[in-house]
Amino acid sequence: MNKKTFLASLILTIGLLASCIQDEALNTEADIETITLPGDVMNRQAVFGDAITLADGTRIYPITLYVKRGTDLTVLAPELTLTEGATVQPTSGTTLDFSQPQTYTVTSQDGQWQRTYRVSVTTATLTTTHYSFENIRLGGTPEKYHVFYETEIDWASGNPGYALADLNETNPLNFPTYQGEQGYLNKCLTLQTRNAGSLAARVNMPIASGNLFLGSFDVTDALSNALTATQFGLPFDRVPVRLTGYYKYTPGATFYVLDKSAPDKLRPVPGRTDRFDIYAVLYESTAARPILDATNILAEDNPQVISVAQIPEDKALPADDWTPFDIPFYYRPGKTVDPDKLNDGQYNLAIVFASSERGAYFEGAPGSTLCIDEVDLICE
Repeated sequence: MNKKTFLASLILTIGLLASCIQDEALNTEADIETITLPGDVMNRQAVFGDAITLADGTRIYPITLYVKRGTDLTVLAPELTLTEGATVQPTSGTTLDFSQPQTYTVTSQDGQWQRTYRVSVTTATLTTTHYSFENIRLGGTPEKYHVFYETEIDWASGNPGYALADLNETNPLNFPTYQGEQGYLNKCLTLQTRNAGSLAARVNMPIASGNLFLGSFDVTDALSNALTATQFGLPFDRVPVRLTGYYKYTPGATFYVLDKSAPDKLRPVPGRTDRFDIYAVLYESTAARPILDATNILAEDNPQVISVAQIPEDKALPADDWTPFDIPFYYRPGKTVDPDKLNDGQYNLAIVFASSERGAYFEGAPGSTLCIDEVDLICE
């Protein structure tokens, strides 16, 4: 090959490579993937809430950062990671006054898509201790399931995971967690164990227990590791003593356990009756493990757990009429509440309701229905 021919081939090759690079599709995602604050000021991971649709149709994605008492909210510089190629305004690391929520706008790499985030920073902990389950809004994209909320927090549930497993379901009353009309007083929380469908069965998650809990649900892990996706607890600076309220419960007809060899991944267990679960846990949030999940929240050997309130199995029985429950907190052996840690916001509280006691392990009876209303968290 002579010199001219070589140069012509080289130019053609470079041109083809440039064309390939130019033709490669640009990323259309416009997400904040992580958000942190520099220094030792946060006392738990950021909480990403479900999207909220404003009256004008604008979709806002809320993020809450919990920081230690004494943190100056007026000079914080959140550090963000975004989906590939995306940009954000204000930019990551910009110092802003978070005494009021701040808005971030993320633009996708291709410039065609934007997502608006509202970032709030608070030193406050959970203050509401009475739960009537009267407040709901629709969550999901598109909006299709119930999200329960209190004045300062949203309750979490497995509904986002169920939405991934059944993309065609749009009726909120067909999800595992929804608002019922006939409460002890007015409306109520209703949890129903569902058959999760063929997609969930393929990933060995055939049963979806209805659940509601204080914490967050990481939908990105929903179909790969539902146990770690379920993250329990919010900062709490009081000492809980009892959890009280009212329930009704009807177990489903047939109890199933996970059977990976079965076509539908379910094996019936004749004679076994489903049970519901109600429990609450006060635990220490540490730097090594700030949040507990479904793999460790009730572990007997978990040194972070301070006290637990859980309805006994012999009390988790069918009830056609509204029935009161009153569950005391019991301290784990050798555990006490440290006043200084309590004041510094180093404790988290989880409250959990589930229509199937073994739902986290994909065991239960489809149709099992737990109704909960007028719950009180009694503290010292």
